[in-house]
Amino acid sequence: MKFDLHVHSKYSLKCGYMEPKMIARLAQKKGLNGIAVADHDTIKGALKTREYADKGLIVVTGSEIMTSRGEVIGLFLSDEILSTDFIDVIEEIHDQSGIAIVPHPFDTLRRSALRPTKDDVGLIDGVEGFNARNIYQKSNKDAIKFGKEHKLAITAGSDAHFSNEVGNAGVITDNEDLREAILSRQIEIFGKQNGLYNHAFTKGLKICRKIKQSL
Repeated sequence: MKFDLHVHSKYSLKCGYMEPKMIARLAQKKGLNGIAVADHDTIKGALKTREYADKGLIVVTGSEIMTSRGEVIGLFLSDEILSTDFIDVIEEIHDQSGIAIVPHPFDTLRRSALRPTKDDVGLIDGVEGFNARNIYQKSNKDAIKFGKEHKLAITAGSDAHFSNEVGNAGVITDNEDLREAILSRQIEIFGKQNGLYNHAFTKGLKICRKIKQSL
């Protein structure tokens, strides 16, 4: 079972591009058993993607939430996360029986990155040990090291904004219950770095949208 646990749709309003229908088609084409659509501050993209998924494709409802300390991904959500305070966001995720993962935790190039400490270990469920958009691989290595030291789940995802990125990273498990597999750390991560030109595409998309909003 192969899952990409970090994909964005057009519902990530600042940087998303892909239609949910496209995401479902790409996931199946690339041989994934499932994907987590984790748009910024909303679960709309995941819910819409599920409508287009064939029965064989698992779509995990996720959201990448900007908290008072940085971004947290909630997986297996049923409702929108309304809080922005870090602790409140974690509580909301857990109240929905969701899983709280810190994405790209040690990426020094992202102002949105949350850098977890040992004091956070009792709150979060895991860290993203491989993010295919991290430019410096030391960031991924530091995340894996932190996860192992504190016995957290270590996940991975492509952080895809464009079609050529979907499936470039994720997790593999023999457990058919993905949620249980993550929490019991019965997963292995895989991944390759996305092309650096994708960052340029994202920046261009953001600029275009800012210009459009100002008109």
